[in-house]
Amino acid sequence: MSGSRGPYHCGMVSRNDIVWLGVFAGVSGCLLGGMMLGIGMDLIVNGQPLGWLLMLPGAPVSAIPGWVMARRLARQL
Repeated sequence: MSGSRGPYHCGMVSRNDIVWLGVFAGVSGCLLGGMMLGIGMDLIVNGQPLGWLLMLPGAPVSAIPGWVMARRLARQL
């Protein structure tokens, strides 16, 4: 019995997986949120109030790629 892993053995997430998760979440979040913020601000400055619909949710939407990637990594456990 000392060599068996048991029914509750989970795979380990390596440090490399966590680093790449952070890199992916940071880069994709900045790109997505920054584009929404930039396009929204441009529309607002040029007199289009619909730009607020792009600018305001820019920060929460930028967290979605990292959240999805973290859930995928947690599913491996």
